[in-house]
Amino acid sequence: MKNLNFAGQKVLIRVDFNVPLDKKTFAITDDTRIRAAIPTIKHVLDQGGAVILMSHLGRPEEKPLPDGSIDVKSFTMQHTVAHTSELLGVPVQFCKEFVGPQAAAQCAALKPGEVLILQNTRFLKGEGKGDVELAKELASYGDMYLNDAFGSAHRAHASTTTVAQFFAADKKGFGYLMQAELDNANRVLNNPERPLTAIIGGAKVSDKILLLDRMLDSVDNLIIGGGMAYTFFKAMGGEIGKSLCEEDRLPLAKELVEKAKAKGVALLLPEDSVVADNFSNEANIKVQASNAIDAGWMGLDIGEKARASFSKAILESKTLLWNGPMGVFEMPNFAAGTKTIAETVAKATAEGAFSLVGGGDSVAAVNQMGLADDVSYVSTGGGAMLELLEGKELPGVKAIG
Repeated sequence: MKNLNFAGQKVLIRVDFNVPLDKKTFAITDDTRIRAAIPTIKHVLDQGGAVILMSHLGRPEEKPLPDGSIDVKSFTMQHTVAHTSELLGVPVQFCKEFVGPQAAAQCAALKPGEVLILQNTRFLKGEGKGDVELAKELASYGDMYLNDAFGSAHRAHASTTTVAQFFAADKKGFGYLMQAELDNANRVLNNPERPLTAIIGGAKVSDKILLLDRMLDSVDNLIIGGGMAYTFFKAMGGEIGKSLCEEDRLPLAKELVEKAKAKGVALLLPEDSVVADNFSNEANIKVQASNAIDAGWMGLDIGEKARASFSKAILESKTLLWNGPMGVFEMPNFAAGTKTIAETVAKATAEGAFSLVGGGDSVAAVNQMGLADDVSYVSTGGGAMLELLEGKELPGVKAIG
């Protein structure tokens, strides 16, 4: 977008304003995604353009009212209007339609320096299907198109992908947020300073198969924590009690261990675990070797020895990728492992390492611990970042390129 001239132009910008709302008041409880889009919007306004914003909010199609209609009150984009206006410092208009006569009229009347937010893109079924006619109607409202919604770039929807085909190459581009996401991911994937360490956590191996496989082709160290670690321990003949385990992924876990050896990648699994006799913050707790957990007990966090060995590898690294927590960090008694990793990644960053935190739960962890400003980059797109790191082509990116 730095190479585009927005003076006198009406600019359609796909943003990701899919923010969490208070269930009773509908007040925004975390405005990170809106704040992330402000620089792009301000740039267009400063050049003398008019801005038409479009975004989805939640999954209204999955939560219809009892009569089958859309729950407009819960999912309307109107909930984002006042706060967007406050952040921009200019009035923001709202249209009750995404496309239609009213949307066309309000977009046509928009003057340079003005901002309009259209209704939730997902109120129309054609959005999720990438409908061409819907995208064509949408494209007619603007002179130019910018995609700044990295969090939706992995969706081939009408407003993220199909609409781009109706704009010439010099009339479309990425916003600042989208470009930053791609640049930072590229720094890890294609041009990392070494050693490169990936810290992969979360519950299931099946959720991260492609990521783990891809990382083994590029990293020096692969740290595995969270519930998925116990599938690896069982695959290697360990006793894991009633810890989470994907029986159908045991052969794959073995393959990944062998691949790491063949590639010369240091594969670090948690030596010890904080185990509990129940999935509850009030459960009885003890620490055991991760491959020798008593029957009836389950691993819910990494132990002190694991924290120490993981931290050592992190502090010796020059590039860090963190995707997924080390335990059930939502429960205070099982948050210490994830907290240690967050603090260590921040410390390594302060000492000169480049750190990218991507993925909903790990992003939530650094935000919860107040460390978001202490790492190099925090991605706004969980699923999109995961697919990008897995090596997949994102439809929303391809549509611009």
